[in-house]
Amino acid sequence: MINSPLVINGSARKHGNTGRLITVMMENMEFDQLDLYDFKIDPFNYEGDYSDHDSFNGIVRKMLLYETLILATPVYWYSMSGLMKTFFDRMTGLVTTDQQTGRQLAGKKLVVLAIGTDPELPAGFGEPFRLSAAYFDMQYAGTLYLNSDTGIRSNEPDTWKKLLSGF
Repeated sequence: MINSPLVINGSARKHGNTGRLITVMMENMEFDQLDLYDFKIDPFNYEGDYSDHDSFNGIVRKMLLYETLILATPVYWYSMSGLMKTFFDRMTGLVTTDQQTGRQLAGKKLVVLAIGTDPELPAGFGEPFRLSAAYFDMQYAGTLYLNSDTGIRSNEPDTWKKLLSGF
């Protein structure tokens, strides 16, 4: 099991606000990163018929190697990004057709890093993450939200590190 976290960036811009936020918040920390933008993830379908270029299973295999998973996403229309939503939709297969893999997520730590333009994180934003973590028997530490218009305040990296160490 790899002790350093795996950061999964759900932004459509690898070097946009979410990417910059990851860089600042993970400063002086060892971590690996996947950008969902770099992968082809087919939309969920009930038949489980996915293209040969679909990367979802490979991403999940990589996730299983890590103790801590950090999902980083911009806030789009009061929710996670479209890339992150497609990724979450595909997790359905881990509770239907590939339950053995889904069960291997148990005990993993999950933290969410979100950035948007609203003064506060929209109500209900964290529910899909919290409920999914509970379903997979993962430890959910919560969500740290930053407003991109105000920038990163001096105490937020410390808050982030406390959130990460709170398991």
